[in-house]
Amino acid sequence: MLSFRSQQTIARPVAVEGFGYWSGEDCRVEFRPAPPNTGVVFVREDLRHRPRIPARLEYRIEMPRRSCLEYRGVRVEMVEHVMAALGGLQIDNCEVAVTAPEMPGCDGSALPFVEALLAAGIIKQSMPRPVRVLSAVVRVEENGCWFEARPGLGQECFMRYLLDYGPEGPIGRQSFGLTLTPETFRRELAPCRTFMLKEEAEWLLSQGLGRRTTPRDLLVFDEHGPIDNELRFPDECVRHKLLDMVGDLALCGCDLVGRFCAYRSGHRLNAQLGLQLIRQFPAVDSLRSCA
Repeated sequence: MLSFRSQQTIARPVAVEGFGYWSGEDCRVEFRPAPPNTGVVFVREDLRHRPRIPARLEYRIEMPRRSCLEYRGVRVEMVEHVMAALGGLQIDNCEVAVTAPEMPGCDGSALPFVEALLAAGIIKQSMPRPVRVLSAVVRVEENGCWFEARPGLGQECFMRYLLDYGPEGPIGRQSFGLTLTPETFRRELAPCRTFMLKEEAEWLLSQGLGRRTTPRDLLVFDEHGPIDNELRFPDECVRHKLLDMVGDLALCGCDLVGRFCAYRSGHRLNAQLGLQLIRQFPAVDSLRSCA
């Protein structure tokens, strides 16, 4: 029988500060408690009238290499690590007040956000958390990459990612999967950092992007491995792709029950699959609504 957990929020406000990887602009993110059924809402404190941007897939816009949201002409960028921290810890209702459009990159992982949220404390609320249970296979594909979701066993959310940078080179081929819980997310995924090849980093710099970011702020690989940095896990790269998956699917606004497997997918395919889930499977919050 399907069971429902309580919605959750944080016990008190807590803040994280840093700068955006793309813009180099300083940003302060303050997480604030929110009532049941609020969801996650970004608040642009730097703009007049403090406009609010709901963290929902329908407001996602396409931008290279990151997940961004836009609502009524107001934008927030690189939200995937913030959303991964909230989704991975099962924090369902939260105001995220920011002082710039782009979220701080911090160390390239979700760990700074996770540590702040855990320090704030997580409390249960009076309403059940909606759930989407997969009852059929859903698959999206693009340019040889794919992301597939299928019915699972019990109420678990199992996620696997297949990373393929070819047989040669410092990244190579990696695979990692886990049953997603707050504990496994915090231990196995939250510390894993954004990565790119040296050639990609050089191209971004040539476009005037990331000028404040150094290889100490994320993982940049040359032919020998990470430059001026060390791996936290031997397979940190594939784990980070799972972290991104958690953040992108958190924009569905519900718990997901099923098995998810992706091959070389990125933010665009993650979002496409999430939209298919929303369209095909109803969100339920009681046994009566399952009938």
